[in-house]
Amino acid sequence: MKRLGLLVLLCASPLFCQSNSGELRIKVIDPSGLGVKTTIQIASEANQYHNALATSDQGSLDVQRLPYGIYQLEVRQPGFAAVSASVEIRSSIPIEYTIRLALPSVRQTVNVSAANTLIDPDQAGSVNQVGSNFIQDRLGSIPGRSLQDLVNSQPGWLYEGNAVLHPRGSEYQTQFVIDGIPLTDNRSPSFGPEIEADDVKSMTIYTAGIPAEYGRKMGGVVELNTIQDSQTGFRGQAVFSGGSFDSAGAFAQGQYSWGANTFGVSASGDGTAHYLNPVVTQNYTNRGTVGDFSVNYQRDFTPNDRLTMSVRHELSRYELPNEDIQESAGQLQTADNFETMGIIGYDHTFSSHMVADFRAMVRDSANDFYSNPDSTPILITQHNWFREAYFRASTTIDHGRHEIKAGVESDNIFLNENFHYVIPNIQTQLAYFDSSTPLTFSFMANRPDLEQAAFVQDLVRIGDWTINAGVRWDHYQLILNRQAVQPRLAISRYFPDAGIVVHFSYDRVFQTPSFENILLSSSTAAAGLDTISLQLPVQPSEGNYYEAGLAKVFLNKLRIDANYFRRMVNNYADDDQIENTTISYPIAFEKAIIYGAEGKLTLVNWRRFSGFASYSYEVGNAWFPVTGGLFLGDDAILPTSGHLPDSQDQRNTVRGRLRYQVTPRLWIAGGIQYDTGLPFDFQCPSASGSQTPQQALQQCIAGQAQIYGSDVVDRLNFDLGRILPSFQVSASGGMDLYKSERINVRFQADGENLTNVVEVIDFGGLFSGNAIGPSRSYALRLTTSF
Repeated sequence: MKRLGLLVLLCASPLFCQSNSGELRIKVIDPSGLGVKTTIQIASEANQYHNALATSDQGSLDVQRLPYGIYQLEVRQPGFAAVSASVEIRSSIPIEYTIRLALPSVRQTVNVSAANTLIDPDQAGSVNQVGSNFIQDRLGSIPGRSLQDLVNSQPGWLYEGNAVLHPRGSEYQTQFVIDGIPLTDNRSPSFGPEIEADDVKSMTIYTAGIPAEYGRKMGGVVELNTIQDSQTGFRGQAVFSGGSFDSAGAFAQGQYSWGANTFGVSASGDGTAHYLNPVVTQNYTNRGTVGDFSVNYQRDFTPNDRLTMSVRHELSRYELPNEDIQESAGQLQTADNFETMGIIGYDHTFSSHMVADFRAMVRDSANDFYSNPDSTPILITQHNWFREAYFRASTTIDHGRHEIKAGVESDNIFLNENFHYVIPNIQTQLAYFDSSTPLTFSFMANRPDLEQAAFVQDLVRIGDWTINAGVRWDHYQLILNRQAVQPRLAISRYFPDAGIVVHFSYDRVFQTPSFENILLSSSTAAAGLDTISLQLPVQPSEGNYYEAGLAKVFLNKLRIDANYFRRMVNNYADDDQIENTTISYPIAFEKAIIYGAEGKLTLVNWRRFSGFASYSYEVGNAWFPVTGGLFLGDDAILPTSGHLPDSQDQRNTVRGRLRYQVTPRLWIAGGIQYDTGLPFDFQCPSASGSQTPQQALQQCIAGQAQIYGSDVVDRLNFDLGRILPSFQVSASGGMDLYKSERINVRFQADGENLTNVVEVIDFGGLFSGNAIGPSRSYALRLTTSF
């Protein structure tokens, strides 16, 4: 046989959603002690946080979801002297802070500890923060991947086809924590509905030093905050976008706060003719649409009790890109994803030293795949769906130098799979498959995925030392029944005279397999498709992550981060994809070793310039044998020893963007992206007859050029088994068309891949299909905030 490889949400718990975030309750008073209605500027360069928030008529302001760090507060109120103060957020327990305004006769600014907020001296490990300004000024994205593009801009992350994120070489091990609710299924455009970037206010990204409260998917953890701070009255935003590939979209959200209540609603819809990564440069059959709608409600019963609820529905519908031969045959394959989610949460503050948090979530998610009668060489239909019930309870205790957090969680996912294929006729069977391959096959199954966990962690600060130590227990029961204990440790030391933070972290990880199509790939029915089929269950991954690094600030304007990491994982998770479809099956290599280094320069407001540049170096190898997947016939005869480069083994990756503020209302920016190319494992036939190996290789290359085009094949180095490097340039410009105290209208234009390089992301091999990046394109965005 030649080949047959067969939300999101608005959180219920805004106070304690994120692992390392807190709440600041500010009171602004005049010299007599009366509250003052005013605007407070709040900034933290390390967290990329900049916001201007208004107090109530009584001078009160409650700022939630602030990542740990140092924040600068500034008040400039007519009739009073300006005030500048710094506040440290070090606990998830709310902090009360009073700002007393002085009369202008003082003739000076009250400056309390004007801290350097570009570095956090108490950060125990390396954490990447993405703030609202970076999100607002981001490059335009193809619908379905705006959030993935933001994550991919950070060091240590890279794409494979269809915007599947890979943190430090991990496959399908990215966990999105949306306002405190972990989503461990694949959120790329071909597997799940989009998380719209305009819906996100800030992001915190971990690839090491991961808190013990997170588990199961541990390649990288992305915390997302989607709820804006409550401001009395009605506030909102409307975004209209468009660009190349017939792309167009709209997003709108509104939030109304009155008394102790906050009600919010959001909706979006986008369409494009370039939804997935095509397999040839012609971009055949690649239309897609996405949309979502959500409502959320929050009620503060008392200063110590908060209830929140939300409901969200999301969908995506799209076509699967064709090859030339499939396009000529009239093939049309389509797929869709639907998701509905409901959340409820309750927070209670027992005292100034103890809080508790309870959350529950239910969701229903479905994925469908269809083939028309002209599909070749096989007609596939699939209907997979699952229902999930999640519950979590945790408590945080602040005791002197310690912040202790402990909790339990239960996640119950009820999987349902329905798969069917038809090979049109015997001629197609003999041309593409073994003669013993059945012309039709059907599979239906359902099974619960039951997972439980408990954790405890302690954040300790002793002088210039910060320690985050914890332990987590996980239990996994699906095809296999496994459990594991995982210690975690992150430690840092701040050297004030040098302005350097040095850090080290160790993470023991237990990673559950991807559940997409795991019932079929582990079934005896799949083994019956071929007598030599390899059919083994996928084991959970277990491994050790190490990282050491430092952060230093120069002149309060330039920050340098540098890290070295090493990951050693047994039962290393990967996937086996059906050629160029969106259907894949989980697999696991015996082990993998991945190591590398990362660096990032961050420039903050230096002579109107700001920006960043990052570099990642990565080497990864995975060892045979392989378990799981759906390897049939000849594909089941895999090596039992040896190793090969990890499919995300891209040695050098560079990202950069520099912005210049031309005038207070006009800015321009330029960016670069350089990738040295991923490995590919395409097996050319051996030499026959009088052919030399080189002649056989050239014949094979010529054959691939006929199938995929010379512009694609010319981007491949068959001798090294690697895709050739690519260098892309982008340019942007933005302007405030209208700006007042309540309304701001902004316009942005982006040009991407201005070098117009043919970006071959993946080329078909044993475990993946083809993926070609977008050609030169433009994007326009009009944003109105009020």
